[in-house]
Amino acid sequence: MWRRRSLVAAEDRRTADLLMWAFAWLGLGDIGHVGFRVVAFALGGLDVSVNMFGNRLLLAPMGSLATAITFTIFYVLIVMMWSARYNKPYGGLGYLLFALAVLRLLIMTHPANGWNSMQAAQPWSMIRNLPLMMMQLGVAYLILRDARAAHDKTFIWIGSMILVSFVCYAPVIFLQQQVPQIGMLMIPKTMAYRNTGHTIMKS
Repeated sequence: MWRRRSLVAAEDRRTADLLMWAFAWLGLGDIGHVGFRVVAFALGGLDVSVNMFGNRLLLAPMGSLATAITFTIFYVLIVMMWSARYNKPYGGLGYLLFALAVLRLLIMTHPANGWNSMQAAQPWSMIRNLPLMMMQLGVAYLILRDARAAHDKTFIWIGSMILVSFVCYAPVIFLQQQVPQIGMLMIPKTMAYRNTGHTIMKS
């Protein structure tokens, strides 16, 4: 995306920059999520901890925290991208989505989230993910509403892939502890974002 910025028309530059930064944050979070686990395995297993500021922290959960933060930022940037693409004011729904992002980040600061545990703390795991899922639905609605009106095939695809991500993500949040195998839905969820990035690169 960075290499091809010069090919973007001037009127689309802000949209392109927001998309680029959104996927940069998404990638950064995934590097933390996967990378911390790789390092933990290399050091002996997922229960490996490190000393940070006088506290013993498990590496793997810290990766989960990193991706939870960057995933929230990703959707904030996608809302901004929608506004730039269609020259729309944020309006009530847009500001609600920003408020949901702030709410999610505030919820994530509560000690009951158990970020230093390998086991997702319930019901806090569900509570902190509800604002994110509402953001996904709201963003998909805004993009699909305006992309369809503008016959914008690229952004119709982006909105559709956000819905695919939601459909894959929601069952994991609600059912993973009862049915651990349902976590496999994170694979098509990841592929939805990969397909979105690929579509953007071609357009």
